[in-house]
Amino acid sequence: MIDDRELAGSITAASGFHSDIVQRTAVSGGSICASALITLADGRRYFVKTRPPAANCPGMFVAESRALERLRAAAAIRVPAPVAVSDDFLVLEPFAPRAPDASWQVRIGRELAALHAATAGQSPGFECDNYLGTTPQPNATAADWVAFWRDRRLLWQLERFAAAGNAGDPLLALGYALADRLTAIIGEPAEPCVLLHGDLWAGNAAADADGAPVIFDPASYYGRREAELGMMQLFGGFDATCFAAYGEVWPLAPDSARRIAVYRLYHELNHLNLFGRGYYAQCTATLRGLL
Repeated sequence: MIDDRELAGSITAASGFHSDIVQRTAVSGGSICASALITLADGRRYFVKTRPPAANCPGMFVAESRALERLRAAAAIRVPAPVAVSDDFLVLEPFAPRAPDASWQVRIGRELAALHAATAGQSPGFECDNYLGTTPQPNATAADWVAFWRDRRLLWQLERFAAAGNAGDPLLALGYALADRLTAIIGEPAEPCVLLHGDLWAGNAAADADGAPVIFDPASYYGRREAELGMMQLFGGFDATCFAAYGEVWPLAPDSARRIAVYRLYHELNHLNLFGRGYYAQCTATLRGLL
């Protein structure tokens, strides 16, 4: 656990106001970072993420802070503001989550489309590499979107799978075959890249006290917006009204389902690499369906 004096010192340096931490309450979070709500003596409260010693992910919180700032700058959907950051912790403004209602699905669909529309026009990639879970995510720009997705996403995951002792696995032959056919599958439509949250599943979205959507824990980069929808469709949590509302603001191009399946595959492969063979059949089925 991070020492409270170090944490309070970082908050003081960022805010210009000194106050000691008087309460720390653990809260539920993701499977990687420990999370807590802290209260200062002057009444201020912050949400804090700390990196467990077992998660060797240098620069994780700095990269996440940059992504949060980029998402906030679009002013399209609520994103918690980073307050202080180090290699070991990230301090964020808090929000009081509540259970999303039916209107939340419509709002997040519309606001996500507005975020994408407001950030359209960048080259694929991001200003720094970051992480998808604990998997390093390379974000160097590429000549075009197909090259970016092939080299920085699909082949990156396949190479990690092979390096883990699976060099002769049949899944790799399917994956390399897909890499050879990517231009025919995702080369169209001719859309600009947009700023993506990058890891938008139900656990990284909530409703605030007013019921408004909030998104957090990003793995951001600039890419095709259908890549966002691929992750959103992987584990549920976003219903048909959400995607319909998105389409009302910015309709998808024809034949989007197959392209979205390609982008969903990246996250399926990442789960295979992080959590093991329980995701193998799902990855194989997606690959075979695409070929």
